[in-house]
Amino acid sequence: MLKPVAQALCTVCAAFLLGSFSAGAQAADGPSRAIFVHGGWEGHAPERFRDMVVPWLESEGFEVAVSDSLDIYTDQALMAEVDLIVHLWTQGTITNEQLEPLLAAVRERGVGIAGWHGGFGDSFHARQRFEYMVGGQWVEHPGNDGVRFGVDIIDHEDPVTAGLDDFEVVTEQYYMHVDPNNKVLATTTFVSDFEPWVKGATMPVAWKRMHGKGRVFYTALGHQPEVYDVPEALAILQRGIRWASRSKYETTPILVSPVYPGGN
Repeated sequence: MLKPVAQALCTVCAAFLLGSFSAGAQAADGPSRAIFVHGGWEGHAPERFRDMVVPWLESEGFEVAVSDSLDIYTDQALMAEVDLIVHLWTQGTITNEQLEPLLAAVRERGVGIAGWHGGFGDSFHARQRFEYMVGGQWVEHPGNDGVRFGVDIIDHEDPVTAGLDDFEVVTEQYYMHVDPNNKVLATTTFVSDFEPWVKGATMPVAWKRMHGKGRVFYTALGHQPEVYDVPEALAILQRGIRWASRSKYETTPILVSPVYPGGN
């Protein structure tokens, strides 16, 4: 059984209230310090995802500060040491005092950030700078929950998707407004008649990008944790988080890959 994270962690892990990780975490050889922030709309099961993802991060060797408050981003000492931010906050609002340290950590310090579904692609509608970092914004899910659709792997060389076959899921099929310069790893095609004017449209499902010095990973899957019972979906999520976490420890090649043909 998972340890009782929900009981032990309310606002910020008690071990991190002083603003620093314990001396046992060593980052010399690779990433070891993570923040997991969860909240916003309860329909995206932030606590259930916390109880799924935090133990996995710990099994990967991370020391994790867990918070259900965006104020964690204002902790200067904590933000100075973190390697990875996993952000799960659907809709909601964020103050300038909370947002600016988050953006600066990624852009200037090279902290990796990762998230999924509405917890990352539907955060803070009024904050375009956050959406600019993510590389996309949810706008609709035709048919709502319970739609069966395919996910097509379009990059079989990238470490996030290498060795994976196309697969199907039953969940929300996200229609998004996306940055054309994302490095797209997987797509889906709208085949239903729920909203026929988008039938046949191909939409990114998972991508990676850079924001300044920091790596950014996103997957649209994750309306509920059960979607990750599909092994390929879980592999993409976990590999993407790992990739983002190594932002400060590896050189990242140029990822800009525009969809549109270039001019002469």
